[in-house]
Amino acid sequence: MAENISLINVLFLVAIALLVLVSGGVIYLTALEWRDRRLLNQNKRNNQRKKSSS
Repeated sequence: MAENISLINVLFLVAIALLVLVSGGVIYLTALEWRDRRLLNQNKRNNQRKKSSS
């Protein structure tokens, strides 16, 4: 019985670690996408300003 409890504890800890890892990855990719979209919009605005002023 003690072996089952320790196996369950190990599996639970592995599941929690995977959950944290996947959640961190999703947050990281979301932040990168947000940054890239912001920079792209900034570049579009700068290019429009340059075209209208010339």
